[in-house]
Amino acid sequence: MRGVGIGLRDPHFQQLMAADHGVPWLELLTDNFLARGGLTPLQLDRVVERYPVTLHCVGMNLGGSDPIDFDYLDAVRRIARRTQAAWVSDHLCFTAHGGRQYHDLLPLPFDDEAVCHVARRISQAQDFLGQRLVVENVSAYVRADAPLSEIEFVAAVCAEAGCDLLLDINNLYVNQVNLGFDALQALNALPLDRVREMHLAGFEERGRFLVDAHNNRVSEPVWQLFREATQRLAEVPVCIEWDNDIPALEVLLAEAKRADALCCAAGRAA
Repeated sequence: MRGVGIGLRDPHFQQLMAADHGVPWLELLTDNFLARGGLTPLQLDRVVERYPVTLHCVGMNLGGSDPIDFDYLDAVRRIARRTQAAWVSDHLCFTAHGGRQYHDLLPLPFDDEAVCHVARRISQAQDFLGQRLVVENVSAYVRADAPLSEIEFVAAVCAEAGCDLLLDINNLYVNQVNLGFDALQALNALPLDRVREMHLAGFEERGRFLVDAHNNRVSEPVWQLFREATQRLAEVPVCIEWDNDIPALEVLLAEAKRADALCCAAGRAA
């Protein structure tokens, strides 16, 4: 997988199926394709006839305390095999507790106990899926005192579980604003040798806080941070995410073109 892809969203489906827009690959939100029958599997087959794909999940609950949902993982595994997805990713967080889905990416305590707990669950998921997972750093809005920094926690989990990293550049910047840490310093401290994919997205301003809403163009500070990332990760695939207030396809293609230009410039300078 190479270049800058986009997240497939329903309003763009027909356009992407009807013509070549220069998109090298698509990221699929796996949970949108879990139905066994009806239109969704047929749509999935049409997508993979035209594009290489990756799978991005929101339901593994890797940081949760409920038992691993192997029925969910089985559905993910079937889709991964059907699509020959390059990799499967999910988030370094918890999304459910006591059998209740919160439909949000909830942060974890950054301590050694949580490292062991999450790494064990990632290992279980990897063993079941038969492949390495790619886990994403998440945005946050509150943070309790903890013995580890976010970056130390992410690095420790990746090392313990033997998984790869999906580096979300927007989430780093959102956390810089919301939590007061240095995003560039965090970027440089991450285990960049484990980065398999990068995400770019836009946030929403809410007074003193930023919300990782995926409803705007990539902001200029995030582009600046991404430029720094490409100095060491120019060959890593990038995905443009846009989930709310979805614009015309041309807007996503323009964002992808800008990201690709930065990656190419970094590659030439290397």
